[in-house]
Parts: sequence; structure tokens; C-alpha cells
Amino acid sequence: MELIWEGLKGAFKFLVHGDPEIREITLLSLRIAAWAIGISSAIGLPLGIALGVSTFRGRDFLLTLANTGMGLPPTVVGLWVAIVLWRTGPLGGLKLIYTPTAIIIAEVILTVPIIVALVAAAASDKKAKLHDFFLSLGLNPLQYMWLLLREIRSSVLTAIIAGFGRAISEVGAAMMVGGNIAGETRTLTTAIVLEVSKGEFDRALAISFVLLALSFSITAFITHLQYQQNLK
Repeated sequence: MELIWEGLKGAFKFLVHGDPEIREITLLSLRIAAWAIGISSAIGLPLGIALGVSTFRGRDFLLTLANTGMGLPPTVVGLWVAIVLWRTGPLGGLKLIYTPTAIIIAEVILTVPIIVALVAAAASDKKAKLHDFFLSLGLNPLQYMWLLLREIRSSVLTAIIAGFGRAISEVGAAMMVGGNIAGETRTLTTAIVLEVSKGEFDRALAISFVLLALSFSITAFITHLQYQQNLK
């Protein structure tokens, strides 16, 4: 109990007085998660809607891949991304290994299936209810998809929340492709692992409370947006 109390005091001290190292780690974690969820949304939203409303050979297979991808082991993703980006790998010449970009790539791979699967399920359900109505409006395919996206916007925000939670809490792949380098690729989650390995449990707890507060704040904000959308 004393250890938890020390961790809480450390987190409170950071929030009040600030800690340059934790501040840097927090900002980097936010930047990586923001890029990852932004890229994942740009890929996952149109793909999810397309899979939700279209009928073509191989659709069920792609949906199965998306649903399976929701449970992708981060260490497996980290391993394959590391192999591809390693100096002797196919993309080794880009020198991305052990950089924030490498972590973003791994997190995009982990979050895209979540967004695709959740959006596809919502789009398919809404299509069953509104397809005939949309057709009666004489919409072209782009207008159809845009209107459908507006109808499932609450589910889209749910998918983004789930994706953000996956990205901000990721540790396995981040360690493997980022290397947990101080001032370069150290995130809140990898910093916690490092502090625990050093036996600095009070500092690890302090960082964990910062991570929890950050996750709660951003999730609460997106949930508020979701609630506002449900009122419309």
C-alpha cells in the first residue's frame, strides 16, 4: 500500500511541478498515438464501410482477417516489422528501425483491423435498414458512403476509442521496433517496463498513473463527442 501511495505522490508531483523526462515521454507517446490513430482511421474507415456495404468474392475472408487482426499479438507484429525495417531487411535502407516512425508503423498494423472490423459491422447493420431509402435518393457511390458514414458516426467514434486505447497502451511492439531509447523512442509504456526492471517501482507507478490519467482524459473527450452525436 505504501508503494502505491508513493506512486500517487510521484504522479501528483509531476502534474503540479512537472518532470522534464516524463513530460518528454508523455508528449512523444501522444504524438505517436495521434499519428497511428490518424493513419489507421484514414485506412480503416473507407475500408470498413466498403466491406460493410459491398458484396464480392473474398469479402467474408477479408472480414475474417479484420476480426482476427483485432487480437493480433503485439510481439508478433513487432517481430515482423523489425524484420522488414532491419538494416538487412527489405526496407532497411530507409533507416526507420529504432525510430518513432517504426513504432507508428507497428501501431497502425495493430489498430487498422480494429477500426475496419467495428466500422464494417456498423455499416452492414445500417445498410440493412437504410439501403432502399438511400437508393431512392439516387445517390452515387461516394454520396452513399458519405451518408452512411454520417449515420454510423457514433460507431466510428467507438472504433476510434478502441483504436486509441490499443495504440496508447502498446508496449511489446514498441520495445521491439523502437528500442526504448531515451529521448528518442521511449514511451510511457516502455518507460514503465524500464523502471520496473530497475526496481524503481514508485517511479513506475507514477508514470502508470500519468498514462491512466491521459488515457481517461482523451477517452472521456471522445466519449463526450459520441454522446453529442447521439443527441443529434
